Amino acid sequence: MRIGCPKEIKPQEFRVGMTPNAVHEAVRHGHEVVIEKGAGAGSGFDDASYVAAGARILDSAEEIFATADMIVKVKEPQPVERRMLREGQVLFTYLHLAPDPEQTRDLLASGVTAIAYETVTDDRGGLPLLAPMSEVAGKLAPQVGAWTLQKANGGRGVLMGGVPGVAPARVLVIGGGHVGTHAARVAAGMGADVTVLDKSLERLRYLDDVFGGLFKTAYSSAGATADLITTADMVVGAVLIPGAAAPKLVTRAQLSTMKPGAAIVDVAIDQGGCFETSRPTTHQDPIYEVDGIMHYCVANMPGAVARTSTIALGNATMPYMLALADKGWKQACADDPNLLNGLNVHAGKLTIYAVGKALGIDVVSPQLVVKG
Repeated sequence: MRIGCPKEIKPQEFRVGMTPNAVHEAVRHGHEVVIEKGAGAGSGFDDASYVAAGARILDSAEEIFATADMIVKVKEPQPVERRMLREGQVLFTYLHLAPDPEQTRDLLASGVTAIAYETVTDDRGGLPLLAPMSEVAGKLAPQVGAWTLQKANGGRGVLMGGVPGVAPARVLVIGGGHVGTHAARVAAGMGADVTVLDKSLERLRYLDDVFGGLFKTAYSSAGATADLITTADMVVGAVLIPGAAAPKLVTRAQLSTMKPGAAIVDVAIDQGGCFETSRPTTHQDPIYEVDGIMHYCVANMPGAVARTSTIALGNATMPYMLALADKGWKQACADDPNLLNGLNVHAGKLTIYAVGKALGIDVVSPQLVVKG
């Protein structure tokens, strides 16, 4: 199989879909790999390192899309990239289709087979290709939130850890999964007073057992959220429903109950965001204000630490990428039901129920697609 990796073109996206190590493994498995010139520069991988691993460097994205059987990326294909996709081609990347009807329509029209990192599962029901970026985004959230809280950026002017005689910042983390846990750990490590909300009592017990004393936990409900946001200096939205649009947990009306200059960090913005007032921003222009509350809603937060993120993502995606290349997408998905859960689009048909429900599009069972 010919595997192609184009340069990411989303604003301020410095990650790359394949590391030289991934190229080396693909070539060792007998596949050809083509990399767009300069694709790895933002992550610290020069063209020479890809050539040494066995890849061929092509000058343009057009050449990559025209010649590759499978496209391996990081972020969802942008409009210009979607126009280059073709029937029978495999796209392996993050998609986040539920809040993105335009992308969904374009992928359906292209005839491509699209497998989304964020809906591939494991035997424990986890999301192994989303987890590493969730961990990165979670650890980044308190950092960017602390920056947003600075007065020069419109925030309250509160220091996360306080100083002797001055209380630390109060941080509310909504969601106790990968993102929320890492956000809470880092925020607490910065000296903040942290509370984590989650609906799973089992998860709350785990957090108390493992991190007891580092941060507090509470059962998530509309009432608890409404109460705790009134005292928070920072609120981190870290709720995920796999493949589906994120639930709106804080309304615009509730912003008036928050402290003026408080910071919202919406890590769920890729899936539409946890807050009614959230809208995607970029690293170039990351924050905006609504009703006196500062919002940080960058849709590709891990891109800020591109080298760490690229290596972590490459470690996670490599086995699946090799399976798709070695067996072909249909056999690979037939052999691995967890990889089949990643199938979102095939030959003009939507194959993921959460997206179909969110966008009002008919869905075909992925099992039927594989058998067909």
